[in-house]
Amino acid sequence: MGNPDSRQFDWPESGRLAGVDYGTVRIGVSICDPSRTWTSPLETYTRRNITLDQKHFEDLAKDNQILGWVVGLPIHCDGRESQKSVEARDFASWLYHITDCPVRFVDERYTTALANRLLREAELTHKKRKKQVDKIAALLILETYLESAKHPSFQPLPLED
Repeated sequence: MGNPDSRQFDWPESGRLAGVDYGTVRIGVSICDPSRTWTSPLETYTRRNITLDQKHFEDLAKDNQILGWVVGLPIHCDGRESQKSVEARDFASWLYHITDCPVRFVDERYTTALANRLLREAELTHKKRKKQVDKIAALLILETYLESAKHPSFQPLPLED
């Protein structure tokens, strides 16, 4: 998708952010309040086609007053990026270009496993867990970002690798 323009780096200091657990079939989305105090799962979106996906995410950003996206970046246990990392970066670049909202990344290692564990502990059936896991993973991604951003040494992963 090429190099992002300078607006990509204008990260809002306040306002609503959305967490994203990217998948080739389903995309989990969570959201925080404008003060960035609390987070909640928002949806699991099942991808359809590029036109409908674009409309959905444009509307999602507008309707929820999203000012920035926090996308989970799949990284191997040894810290290397994978083909899924490339796909997540491409998706994030697309998301930035269609919504004009900046993007940050969070290492998403183990978020899906943790989301599954939390849902099992809630004693949900396998079918119910499957419907919830992506948006819970997105919630964990957003919470990780918000907590990390409180530390002065925090450096978000760049959009372009």
